[in-house]
Parts: sequence; C-alpha cells; structure tokens
Amino acid sequence: MKLKPLGDRVVLKFIEAEETTKGGIILASTAKEKPQIAEILEVGPGGLVDGKEVKMEVKVGDKVILNKYAGTEVKLGQEEYVIAKQSDILAIVE
Repeated sequence: MKLKPLGDRVVLKFIEAEETTKGGIILASTAKEKPQIAEILEVGPGGLVDGKEVKMEVKVGDKVILNKYAGTEVKLGQEEYVIAKQSDILAIVE
C-alpha cells in the first residue's frame, strides 16, 4: 500500500534521534525527544488550497525540519509515517 498526499500535504518519515548523548550516556526511550527532522517520501500536487494557489517548494528526498507537534501520525503495516501540510515545514536541511 502506498500513501499519496492531496493538496499541499507531504508524507514524511522521521529520522530517529541519537540514542546516546555526546558524553556517551545512553538515553531510555522515554527520555528521548520526538525527532523534528524527517525525510519527505511523497509530495502532493499543490494547486488551489482554501482558495489560494499553493506551489510545492519541497520534493521527494528532501530532509526537513518540522514543527514539533505538526501533522497526523499514520501507521501502515510496521511503518509509521506523518502526513503534514507544507506550511508545517520550517526549513530544508542541506
């Protein structure tokens, strides 16, 4: 099964955060923050959204920083994804 986003939405997969600190301390899963860097897997077509023309500025493969609580989490099989609006993306990581 494949997710195809509509409008100005993108499908993202979070990149897991480091499990150890710089000092070498291993963090328990409850102590880890939700990752904010994700890779874009699919991009919607953009177009007319809420009466405004939206041009998609991101592409598949981009690594981006997302608002901390943005998007909707979706689980397909064993994989977890996030579907978010392009406006929830803060920056592209180069």
